[in-house]
Amino acid sequence: MTSLPPFSFALIGGLLAIWLALSAWALVSGLALRRSSQQARGQAGRLADLLQSAPAIPMLVRADGRVEAPDRLASWLGRTTVPAFLSELVSEEGGLEPDHARALAAEIKAAQRGSRSFALPVSAQGSSRTLLVRGGPAGPDLASPGTIVLWIFDATESQSQIEDLREQVTRYRDALEALSGVIEAAPMPVWHRTPDQRLSLVNTAYVQAVDAQSASQVIEQGIELIEAIDGLSPGASAARAADAQTPTARMLPVTIDGARRLMRIVDVPLGPVGVAGYAIDMQELEEVRAELRHLVQANRDMLDRLSAGVVQFGSNQLLEFCNQPFLSIFGLTPETASAETHFDRVLDAMRDAGLVPETADFPAWRAERRQWFQSPNAQEEHWRLRDGVHMRVYAQPLPDGGLLLIFEDRTEHVQLSSARDTLLRVRTATLDNLFEAIAVFSSDGRLHLWNSRFRQIWAVQEVMLATHPRVDELMAALADRLARPQQSSLVHQLIRAATVERRQRGGRIAFADGRYFEFAAIPLPDGNALFVMLDISDSRRIEQALRDRNEALEDADRVKTAFVSNMSYELRTPLTSIVGFAEMMQSGYAGELSDQAREYVDAIISSTTRLARLIDNVLDLTQGAAGGLPIERKPVAIEPLIRAVAEKFEPRVAERKITLALSLRPNIGEVKGDGRRIEQAIEHVVDNAVRFVNAGGRVLIHAEGSQKGVRIVVSDDGPGIESKVQARLFDSFARFGHNEEGQASGLGLPLVRQFVEAHEGSVSLVSQPGEGTIVTIDLPRGD
Repeated sequence: MTSLPPFSFALIGGLLAIWLALSAWALVSGLALRRSSQQARGQAGRLADLLQSAPAIPMLVRADGRVEAPDRLASWLGRTTVPAFLSELVSEEGGLEPDHARALAAEIKAAQRGSRSFALPVSAQGSSRTLLVRGGPAGPDLASPGTIVLWIFDATESQSQIEDLREQVTRYRDALEALSGVIEAAPMPVWHRTPDQRLSLVNTAYVQAVDAQSASQVIEQGIELIEAIDGLSPGASAARAADAQTPTARMLPVTIDGARRLMRIVDVPLGPVGVAGYAIDMQELEEVRAELRHLVQANRDMLDRLSAGVVQFGSNQLLEFCNQPFLSIFGLTPETASAETHFDRVLDAMRDAGLVPETADFPAWRAERRQWFQSPNAQEEHWRLRDGVHMRVYAQPLPDGGLLLIFEDRTEHVQLSSARDTLLRVRTATLDNLFEAIAVFSSDGRLHLWNSRFRQIWAVQEVMLATHPRVDELMAALADRLARPQQSSLVHQLIRAATVERRQRGGRIAFADGRYFEFAAIPLPDGNALFVMLDISDSRRIEQALRDRNEALEDADRVKTAFVSNMSYELRTPLTSIVGFAEMMQSGYAGELSDQAREYVDAIISSTTRLARLIDNVLDLTQGAAGGLPIERKPVAIEPLIRAVAEKFEPRVAERKITLALSLRPNIGEVKGDGRRIEQAIEHVVDNAVRFVNAGGRVLIHAEGSQKGVRIVVSDDGPGIESKVQARLFDSFARFGHNEEGQASGLGLPLVRQFVEAHEGSVSLVSQPGEGTIVTIDLPRGD
């Protein structure tokens, strides 16, 4: 066996050492590669997990149309598997909307040809999911040329937000346009200032207020609406508002269209964009406020003059105003009813005065009254207080939350109302118990009121009257009650005359049963008509009986007059013979008479003379009653006639120691008439005065004239005549007394009346017992 040289062993050992070193290096390198591979696999797994959880899904579209994408893309497309080719993705079964699929295919082809990126929103079929596809060429390290990388995002939520934002932008744009239109159309000046307080926007009202041509002119020239006041310019005022970040307002005078107006200038800071401003014309408002103040004061002055108590509370339930009657009614002092007095305290003071209704729980009652402030409608109450006082309370809530109370003392009204009700009952009872039938018809002719007598006379049911029929309908229904039914229209005419013509008319009407009624229609002050019916059946029968009796009496009077006239003529013949023989005996034709016989003859002559005068008076009376009294018409001087009458009575006056005085005025003159009859009339009056005046009395004859006639007055201071006798003094054959010598009154005064009235004159008598009598004769001058 050949032994190797040491060099060989050294070489082999070196080789072994190298091999061992290489083996160790290979082992270490393998272990390092293994660790690197494990790390790469871990990193790849983490990247795969990251891609799976990423909001976007990558997809490669190669130049030949092959598609590479994760499996979860299938669920986004509504498919079970991921499409293998682009044609499958953009087909109708690819999962995208057809329009979106065609648009995606066109974008991918364009990106492959032009190497450009794109972004396209697409939607999956049958799903509300919105996908955003962002594509672009893939890098050379990723894939071969012509490959497109698509990143697919789920943009459903963001797209919805984008749509919302677009809608908001549209709304804001519309609102801005509308606001700009409102500002432009605003009747008040509106402007905007930039942060450096220069005008940047004005509306038409502003342009017109400063008499500019356009808004651009105002902005370019910086024309201000108001002038600087107290060194404070409009821009400085806006700067203050911007610094304070608080709106400011000032009342300033502004000249617009040559008129000075009071404007309220308001600056509103808008943050970094500047300051907005507007001006409100307060001139009319201030004038209205001033007028309102005057009106409120005038209203309160008027309320102070009302008899009703008025008190007003504000929304804080504190007293704002009360008039004097309120203080007087409730006995409150001005201090109690001051402006700071609460509603509850006022009610407490009224309760202390005893001028609220008595109640067991006053706090609860007061709380109920407090609800008047919140009541939507006005409230009205009637309080019955002590001593029979009735108070009407009217509570009116005010628009500002306050309350107005009106207290009216209705005591007198209630008493009058009670009295009125009593009077109405009395009237009803009175009308129902009247003997007359009464009905009241209104101005339109309808029956308004009636009593029971009216219903009984016409025999009509209450039910029919209760319908208030018109007078024509009523009388048409009652025409058969009348003796002549056509007379029913007469009642209608009378009611019309009373209501329309306002004239009172009356008449008589006969019923079919023989009754007679007198009726009248009387206009009433309220425009109605009062219809009254009175049963005159008995009066008519009595009237007929009286008429028959009067005719009989007139016949008897004519017989008596003829008898008296005939007897007067018959008595005159023997009386003339007696007077003639007595005068012959007195003259001594029958021989010398003794003294006693002479007294008898004188008595016979005196009695026959008086009897002849009475017969003449009777004849005159009968002739005057028959209208055949002869009267002459000649001028008669009254003064001589009166003196002649006075001379005739001188013996009797002297015998009875009576004073007969004359008072004759110069203007007596003449009258045209029968002197003998006038003398007889005066003589009869003087005869009665001389006959009835007591011994030692006085009789005065006074006469005076005027243009129309002569007045003769005969007065005495005799015993006078009673009033009940005076009415019969001028009646024929009336006897009304005796004088102190027992002589009775005769035919003198009736004859005086006949003689004076025959001359178209008048005679009157005035007398009082114990004060004498005055007889006045008035005679006209005549033609």
